[in-house]
Amino acid sequence: MNAPTPIDLRSDTVTRPTPAMWEAMRRAELGDDVFGDDPTVNALQQRLAADLGFEAALFMPTGTQSNLCALMAHCDRGDEYIVGQMAHTYRWEGGGAAVLGSIQPQPLPNQPDGTLALAEIEAAIKPDDAHFARTRLLALENTWGGRVLPMDYVAAATQLARERGLANHLDGARLFNAAVATDLEPRDIARHFDSVSVCFSKGLGTPAGSALCGSRELIGRAHRWRKMTGGAMRQSGVLAAAALHALDHHVDRLADDHAHARALADGLQGLPGVQVDLPQTNIVFVDLAPDRAPGVVDRLRERGVLATGLYRLRLVTHLDVSSDDVGRAIEILRRTL
Repeated sequence: MNAPTPIDLRSDTVTRPTPAMWEAMRRAELGDDVFGDDPTVNALQQRLAADLGFEAALFMPTGTQSNLCALMAHCDRGDEYIVGQMAHTYRWEGGGAAVLGSIQPQPLPNQPDGTLALAEIEAAIKPDDAHFARTRLLALENTWGGRVLPMDYVAAATQLARERGLANHLDGARLFNAAVATDLEPRDIARHFDSVSVCFSKGLGTPAGSALCGSRELIGRAHRWRKMTGGAMRQSGVLAAAALHALDHHVDRLADDHAHARALADGLQGLPGVQVDLPQTNIVFVDLAPDRAPGVVDRLRERGVLATGLYRLRLVTHLDVSSDDVGRAIEILRRTL
């Protein structure tokens, strides 16, 4: 008898295209995007820019590259961007802005909700003096650990940056999760920023692809950086078709992922030595006492649940996780923890 298929809660990047998405990819009208004549890529870029309230957008292979091209389009060599100590653009993207862009990050401690203290942002902005890097940009991230940045904070932080002459960039890898969780239109969040990076291969369930939105001038600069960093693709309409399908069919259903994550968190309450954060979106964090943590990821894998972490487990619901999967995962997690 075959063992049950493992329940993969490592990330929402592990999804497979649905049959309808495969069909959209198969039927995609293609051109050569390096020449600018792939009609499906062009349609995606125009659609996303319009939906989020920007002049232009640029399709990229990955969110890492989309963020990198944004930082390099906003900043010159010797410039600086203010960012959270635990932000993806600073901690998890290989130091690309510093290594490839000669851009100095100025990391600030993230508060538990992912915000950066306004007073610390203010204090980190350098004076116009040859001794200092030139502070050019504030970079925020939404969502943060499965939670949505408070909108009053987003408005206040970006206004502060703007008043001090800084631009604002949003790593919006899960922007649509944030919008669905707060019952806002995505453009209501995006309007506070000069550029927004959106990922299609996380909650929206495509095989690959991200996009950067901004002004035509900014996207023109980012286009050059995309080429220099190896991100120019040819018949990339195959991937753009998946993204267009996801925008049409996979946004509203993010509420299902959020409900599954909450059910998962509720199901793990009350275990000794286990602290579970209640999620707003599709990511659940489980803090483990030191005596319960060693080998837990391996033990879960042996029993049919794939997770990441050590003392803090990260469990992510997504398109390929059903309510039945959540119920089975709760049983395995409770037995293991």
